Amino acid sequence: MIDSTIVRAHACAAGYNKNSQEQEALGRSKGGFSTKIHTLVDALGNPLEFILTPGQRNDITEAHCLITNVMNVPIIADKSYDADHFIGTIPSDSCITPRKNRNLSRYYDEYLYQERHTIECFFGKIKHFRRIFSRFDKSSCTYLSFLYFVGSLIWIR
Repeated sequence: MIDSTIVRAHACAAGYNKNSQEQEALGRSKGGFSTKIHTLVDALGNPLEFILTPGQRNDITEAHCLITNVMNVPIIADKSYDADHFIGTIPSDSCITPRKNRNLSRYYDEYLYQERHTIECFFGKIKHFRRIFSRFDKSSCTYLSFLYFVGSLIWIR
């Protein structure tokens, strides 16, 4: 399963280097700085991969990078991953809900799609950690390493 979530970044997270917001995965919006966590989890909700991007980035941009190591496994995702170029690269038994504005509607298994709640539960678990739900780290490498640390704690449970 793949999905992403947005995390608000504290103002002290900015300013690592001048004009380094893109490489430090900090996006600007009206609400301030934000970071998007793109995640791949297995069927039990255990994390397999994390990618950080600025908060305004689309979900589909990092989808190919997330699934490079699991190419022959069905993918479950929401409608933000409904793009023809992405659907053509994943197995046909994958479950991605179609967008409302598609010209040609696709079939998806509604019962299989209900299993996507495990990735949403995973985001709930990692946001119990204060250092995850509000980013204080200036460096994206530091923040990503703490994400992997929290992921390993979830694997141990």
